[in-house]
Formats: sequence, structure tokens, C-alpha cells
Amino acid sequence: MADRWRQVAREHHPSHEANEGLATWVRSGQPALIYRGSASVPKEFVDAGTWVHIGDPDAHGDLLVDCYQGEATARAKMFRATRSEGSTRDYVHPLAPGELYNNSFVAITPDGAWMASGEWGTMSRLLVFPTPGLNPEADPENLALRGVIHLDRPVRNVQGASFVGATTLLCATDDPGRDLWPVSRQLLQVELERPLAGGDVESRVTLLQALPMDSLCSGTFETEGVDYDARTGDLRVIVVPPAPCNWAAVDVYRFRRETAG
Repeated sequence: MADRWRQVAREHHPSHEANEGLATWVRSGQPALIYRGSASVPKEFVDAGTWVHIGDPDAHGDLLVDCYQGEATARAKMFRATRSEGSTRDYVHPLAPGELYNNSFVAITPDGAWMASGEWGTMSRLLVFPTPGLNPEADPENLALRGVIHLDRPVRNVQGASFVGATTLLCATDDPGRDLWPVSRQLLQVELERPLAGGDVESRVTLLQALPMDSLCSGTFETEGVDYDARTGDLRVIVVPPAPCNWAAVDVYRFRRETAG
């Protein structure tokens, strides 16, 4: 059964700190929201020209996973696992045949063992990896693709995703069109036929609703990251408003679930 999510709040965060994604991360035993933006790419990566973009992160307990991509000619992507005390470890994934270089988001399963990741454009799949730092099958030197989530309907420009259950994944798209769905920039529900455990899995995609596009400025919005906090039941989605409103801040919308009858 598909759920509907009711908007209950709207906040603003500095653009360069929060225009890519967010996650609920437990540090010192306390959960806290962390944000990722264009200023979050470490200077050494930018200077070296290796990893030039950071996507929507996710966390499980005291471990945070960030996703990085290189230029369009890159032959790999990278995931950084960070513990709450500050230690980090990088996991490099050489691109599989046919895989795009984009690394738009990570979404960690509720048990922490697996994560889904996304490419870009119109896709009929999501990628499955062992979670760096949590799954012993994750090799830092060669993080291997371990499966594919096959979508029964195509999706476009998924910018963020978060698991709300073992078999339920919510995705926010930056799809400006209405050819795939009757509304643009959608909140979609991906229902897996079984929990991720490595290997391929089939899924059913459902449109939940259009994401809010509300600004004093007119022009093009951009949907970004998603976070679901199971402790509170809060779903948050970042939406970048049109310029010049986006020069200072992005909008973070908070939702609560309303079960459909």
C-alpha cells in the first residue's frame, strides 16, 4: 500500500552547505542532521581533480557514507565511510560495463549491510553494493557491484533516496518532465520484492506525490537529497529554489506519513 506524506515544516539552510543532501547521523550517542553541499568536497579532492562532486549521503548508527564522483571521463566512483569519532576510509568502485560515472546518492538498508546507489538520466535500475565499513564483503580497493534493483517503470534524475523499511525505498527526482509521470519532480516509492541481500531484485515503482516547489523567485527548481529518520518518523527533502533565491539558502521540507486507506 502506498503512503502519502504530509508536509509539516519548512526550514532554510545555507546553499553551499546543504545543496546536495542530508542524513541523520548518530554521534556521541545522539542523532543529528548533517548536510552536504558544494562546499563539502574536500579541498584535496578538488585540487587533485579526482572527486569533484558529492551526492546525497546516508548513515547507519555512528557510520556515515558519502558518495563522490569524478569528471565525465572518470572510470571509477568513490564512497567514503566516516565514523563518529572522525576516522575515515575510502572505497573505490571501478565502473562496471555500461555503468555511468554519476554517483547521485546512497541509501543504506535498515540492517546496515547493503546500500542502493543511483546514476543519472532516465534509468530502469538502481545499483546495489555492500555497505562500506559495515559489510565485510566491501573491499576498499575494489568495491564491487553486487546486484541491481530492477524497476518496473523508468525513473529520471533520482537525486536522493532513503529506506523507510526493509523493502521500501523513497526516491526524490529532479525530473522536469511529465512524460513518465503525470507530475514533475516526484516523490516515488520503490517496493522491493524482498530485502536486499546481494544479487538482483525486482521492484515496483509508485508515484506518491509531487514535491513542493514554492518560492518568491520564478524559474527552475532542483530537487536534491532525502533523509528518513526512523526514530521520529520524519522525512526530509531538499529543494533548491530558483535564482536569485538560491544564492543564500535552500529549502528543507519535513513530512510525516499518512497511511492511505
